Amino acid sequence: MAQNEKATITLNDVEYSVDDMNEEQRLLLAHVTDLDRKLSSARFNVDQMEIGRQAFVDRLAVSLTAEPEKEAAE
Repeated sequence: MAQNEKATITLNDVEYSVDDMNEEQRLLLAHVTDLDRKLSSARFNVDQMEIGRQAFVDRLAVSLTAEPEKEAAE
């Protein structure tokens, strides 16, 4: 059985039906939704960059504290 639930949003503790919105309100909602998606993606990318950076810092620290390799015979 399919349910016919109306799409709603809650803004400032008030629930609004998307079907009752005018064209401008729907456009504004689309912008908010798109910006939420972009912010989430940006946070995901920042997390990856921070972890990747830390991995390189860790490898640098290991490299700097490791015994120096003997250079090849001249």
